[in-house]
Amino acid sequence: MTLRIGTRGSALARVQAADVARRLQACGYATETVIISTAGDRATDRRFADVGSFGIFVREIEEALLDGRIDVAVHSYKDLPSRSPEQLMVGAVPERVDVADVLLIRAESHDLSAGLLPVRRGAQVGTSAARRAALLHTLRPDLSVAMLRGNVPTRVAALANGQFDAIVLAAAGLARLERDAAPGSQIVPDRIVRARLDPAVFTPAPAQGAIAVQVRRDAPDVLAAVAKIHDPQSGRALQAERSILARAEGGCTLPFGAWCDVLPDRTLQLHATLGREDGSVVRAVRTGDDPEQLAVATWQELAQMMSPA
Repeated sequence: MTLRIGTRGSALARVQAADVARRLQACGYATETVIISTAGDRATDRRFADVGSFGIFVREIEEALLDGRIDVAVHSYKDLPSRSPEQLMVGAVPERVDVADVLLIRAESHDLSAGLLPVRRGAQVGTSAARRAALLHTLRPDLSVAMLRGNVPTRVAALANGQFDAIVLAAAGLARLERDAAPGSQIVPDRIVRARLDPAVFTPAPAQGAIAVQVRRDAPDVLAAVAKIHDPQSGRALQAERSILARAEGGCTLPFGAWCDVLPDRTLQLHATLGREDGSVVRAVRTGDDPEQLAVATWQELAQMMSPA
């Protein structure tokens, strides 16, 4: 059986699809990669919120899956809305990599004494994500946040060219690109300083660092194939994050972040942040064993803090 794998055409998306293809090939399956352009790839001059952030990188790929043009869809899990077409499901999640955001800083703007965000006072930081902007404003009100779009190499080039003092990227995407880069090539120039942002403070997007392998429910052979590359440990933490995301998507349009850590005793610890309309951020941290119950309790705590006194 040859599995047709649908993905976006960005460098990172191709790397992620290639990773899934290698895993499936190791299980004995032939694969073919199909590149699909999405609305998010085409609208590079606007913030995500201006083009409808939920699903802008997945809709066309899901349509191809529904139409039978592909058998498997590979997504950055954080791009996948909590509610997909009923005919589709996430059949596997390979082991997750680093969940954190990373701050890339021009050497001349680096200030180690500034703490978690080691960038000079009054610096301009590039991002188009509402969650990142809210956290930046809350943690460092002195910073100026400006829109940054494009793929990872384009964003890094904008930083290197002096358009920003610093930019925020997902650590996982950067690591995946660097792992698959040609020998001798550089994704990030030498004079750019990296600062990994503690996910317990700078809360990531739900499911950041994870790849979602989406399939049709009525394709048992494909379901059986992708199940072989599923990582249960990652899946359990992601269940909590995706469950609380569903409540956030249904209850507000404000900046939201969630990260579920698996503690040494396998207990789950869910961190969540939600931005207020005044620009401030509320936080909740809960610990438990059941992903669904943990998501409910954490969301209720956030909602209570959001309610007028």
